[in-house]
Amino acid sequence: MNSEKLKEMFYKYNLVKDVDIFKHQHYTILTRSGIEKIQAHEKINVIFEVVKCEQNFAGIKAIATKDDKSIQTYGSALKGDFKNGNCNSWYVLEMAEKRALARSILKLLNLYQINVKSEDEADEFKLTKK
Repeated sequence: MNSEKLKEMFYKYNLVKDVDIFKHQHYTILTRSGIEKIQAHEKINVIFEVVKCEQNFAGIKAIATKDDKSIQTYGSALKGDFKNGNCNSWYVLEMAEKRALARSILKLLNLYQINVKSEDEADEFKLTKK
């Protein structure tokens, strides 16, 4: 069932394997370009609000709207190592925004239900170049 929906998504949004989408051990991962292709195709409007912004932490609220459907979700970034942070970049506000955007698109289109995640959600989801 999920594989059929994944295949539909792949073709509907003209996603390119290993550029826009790739397989993780347990998930299908969308890259930043994949998220933006889907957002453009679906004409999803996203508005951001800064919830908190400090030197090592940022939280962003995203409100995504398509037609008459709207959701809100959050993205955060805490500078630190894998034990006490979720981001190894100093640009925590931008990372929080990327995560909020990805989460809002995935939630609005119910893609979490078919086990799709965004590479921006966790460093472990990043595509490693061989």
